[in-house]
Amino acid sequence: MFRFTTAGESHGRALVAIVEGLPAGVPIEVELINRDLERRQWGYGRGGRMKIEQDRAEILSGVRHGLTLGSPVALLIENKDWKNWTEVMSAETCPEIAPEKSRRVRRPRPGHADLAGGLKYGARDLRDVLERASARETAARVACGALAKLLLAPFQVEILSHVVALGGVPAAPLNLKWDEIAAIPDDAPLRCGDAEAQARMVELIDERRREGDTLGGVFEVVARGVVAG
Repeated sequence: MFRFTTAGESHGRALVAIVEGLPAGVPIEVELINRDLERRQWGYGRGGRMKIEQDRAEILSGVRHGLTLGSPVALLIENKDWKNWTEVMSAETCPEIAPEKSRRVRRPRPGHADLAGGLKYGARDLRDVLERASARETAARVACGALAKLLLAPFQVEILSHVVALGGVPAAPLNLKWDEIAAIPDDAPLRCGDAEAQARMVELIDERRREGDTLGGVFEVVARGVVAG
C-alpha cells in the first residue's frame, strides 16, 4: 500500500517525508518532483514565504541510479528561512530568548489550528502548534504526491487540476473537459480555464487583501486512464 509520513516545522531546519509502498524498479526523476514543488509556489495572492523558499527535493534513500529499490524512499526539502529562526526553533535547550525575539504566540488566530492544538496539547506557546499546522508542510505532501504520479506514469494514468470557483466567481463552478483543462497555460495566475472569471477572481483577491481578509474557493482534480481495479 502506498503511504507516506511527513515531519518538520514551518521554520525548522527542513521538511522530511518517508514514502512506503513503491515497488522496486519505478523510474524516478527528481526534476519532475521539483517541477510539482515549483507549481505549488505559483498562484496569484500567495504569501511572502513563497519568495523566500525555492523548494528542491533531495532523495536521501530508496532510489539508486534513477530506480526505486523497493524500500522506503526518504525525501528532504530544505527550509531556506531556517537561518532566521535558528534560536527560536532550536531542538536544543536554549538560554532564555529576549521577549522581542522569542516569536511566542499567545493569542489564537481565527481560522487556524492554534486554539484546537493548544487545547489538545496544553501548549502555552501556540508556536508549538502553528509550526506544524502550517501551509509550509504541504510542500512535503506535494513531493509525496509527485512520487505517486511517477508510480502511475507507466500505466499512462494522467492527473490534472484547476480552479473552478473562488469567492463566489463564477456563480456556478466551471465544468471543463480534459482538453480544456490541459490547455490552461502554466502562467495562468490562478490556473483557471475561464479568462474572464479568472480576471474577476484576481480583483477579488486584491480587494480582500486590502481588507486583511481571505477568500474560499473550489478546485477540481481529474484523473484519466485510471486502471480498472
